[in-house]
Amino acid sequence: MKLNLKNPIVFFDLETTGTNIISDRIVEICYLKIHPNGNEESKTLKINPEMHIPEASSAIHGIFDEDIADCPTFKEVAQSIANDIEGCDLAGFNSNRFDVPVLVEEFLRAGVDIDISKRKFVDVQVIFHKQEQRTLSAAYKFYCEKELEDAHTAEADTKATYEILKAQLDRYPELVNDMAFLSEYSSFGKNVDFAGRMVYDENGIEIFNFGKYKGQPVADVLKRDSGYYGWILGNDFTLNTKAMLTKIRLREMSNLTTK
Repeated sequence: MKLNLKNPIVFFDLETTGTNIISDRIVEICYLKIHPNGNEESKTLKINPEMHIPEASSAIHGIFDEDIADCPTFKEVAQSIANDIEGCDLAGFNSNRFDVPVLVEEFLRAGVDIDISKRKFVDVQVIFHKQEQRTLSAAYKFYCEKELEDAHTAEADTKATYEILKAQLDRYPELVNDMAFLSEYSSFGKNVDFAGRMVYDENGIEIFNFGKYKGQPVADVLKRDSGYYGWILGNDFTLNTKAMLTKIRLREMSNLTTK
């Protein structure tokens, strides 16, 4: 089934030095841009992460230090990538929990100002797990009736994810061919930050989603425990989480001065 698009959508996949959103880095990115008229553009880039790629990670994606020694750093290509995805919705496989947060962190480290918070995020893995409970290779075989060649390469995984979503739309009549619907369907919740440390409750209030203040409004916690803000900024949280917390803190301070 052809995707019903109001905006271009970018399917993308990252290969990284590991699975830590905060400390690991991108070593390869592939993205496939689908336009509303059906035109497609694809790009694959190897990235020098400026750190050693652990052997365990290389064993999965097949990218070693020597393969990316002469490749550009993310900072050197960040603006080009940002230009390519500007105004696009984003889709991937486990992208809401991993690829999107990692990409946002890389943009922040590179100093590239791109706001993707208002875009739609379609996670094909979530749709798959809600419907069938399997892995990417199994999903590709199940939906597309083909074996996934070169699994764990960014290009193969990206193209497979795109094909799977189209096949899911063909298979499940309850799925609406609309990116807003698919974004809502494939989300785990309404995150304030991409890592999900803060989420919106049923009333649209930001609440903490971890730790001793889990379930409590962020604004209330910042008023009661001013040191908690500094603790988060000084510890191992994503740059995006810290930025969103700072935004809430500044908003609340502004509200106090205007009363």
